[in-house]
Amino acid sequence: MTTVGVVGASGYTGLELIKMLLTHPEFVLKYLATTTGDTVIEALHPSLVDVITYPVEKASIEAVAKSCELVFLALPHKASMGFAKDLIEKGVKVVDLSADYRLDLDTYEEHYCEHEDKAHLDESVYALIEYYREDLKKARLAAGPGCYPTATLLGILPFIPYIDENAPLFVDAKSGVSGAGKKLSESTHFVTVNDNIFAYNPLKHRHAPEITEKIEKVHGKKINVNFVPHLIPATRGELVSVYATLKEDINPLEVLKKHYENDMFIRIRENPVDIKSTAGTHFCDIFATKNANALFVNSAIDNLLRGASSQAMVAANLMCGYPEGMGIPTIAYVP
Repeated sequence: MTTVGVVGASGYTGLELIKMLLTHPEFVLKYLATTTGDTVIEALHPSLVDVITYPVEKASIEAVAKSCELVFLALPHKASMGFAKDLIEKGVKVVDLSADYRLDLDTYEEHYCEHEDKAHLDESVYALIEYYREDLKKARLAAGPGCYPTATLLGILPFIPYIDENAPLFVDAKSGVSGAGKKLSESTHFVTVNDNIFAYNPLKHRHAPEITEKIEKVHGKKINVNFVPHLIPATRGELVSVYATLKEDINPLEVLKKHYENDMFIRIRENPVDIKSTAGTHFCDIFATKNANALFVNSAIDNLLRGASSQAMVAANLMCGYPEGMGIPTIAYVP
């Protein structure tokens, strides 16, 4: 058994972590906190009334270190590193869901802010499970990938050896509104989102350099990534379409099947994928086809789970020596 906590319990990803921890056979929930604290979890999440009663404290490094062997940090960027650096020094394993440890220093500081924990940045393990599984088993700090990079990278990485690296890579991504978090804004207002779809930060979104960096780390190739995210009128789910130029003739589905033949949470589909079939699960569904040298790759995930919380939970399983799929949701919210 391993004692765990969640700092940042008030958000959507915090709720998803709590839901999984309540039924996890080996993790024992010992600590819940937010940056303000002084409440109970059912007040933050009414869906948990008569399910769990648990105090939510104001986040404290000393309290986490006293209570937990591992902690999930479901906090915004910059806030996470302020906690993580001290917790690691106190022997607590950390799974961070923010951007604070997922990028190289130069990339992070160019697109976010000055980094406050350079000492631990180099030891963090990028928690894209299928590519860093063995590293995570030895890690004390896991960095959760962004939701868009997760769906994009899982789809395109198997094809990087076969595509023309001098041709641009185009990523068309669409996400449910929960990806924007709980904070209200004009762009996530019901009146704006309902019966609507629109692009935001086209070609300038901070997930583009993350995709570029990880392709280079896995395959040693620097590719021009053109990334355009869209907001769709759905609560959860993410659909990514990637367009690339092939430099040799391949069977796209056979490439995917061979590449992921030993990965239990990747499902290779014979037809274009949809977000409903992965909603509520850790699965990533992938489809691919080609027209001459034009490659189309289509992937779908639950942005709150595979794109954040369940990926963090799998990382925690590996870090603590448990089976990868322990306590991980697999039944989709259908219909």
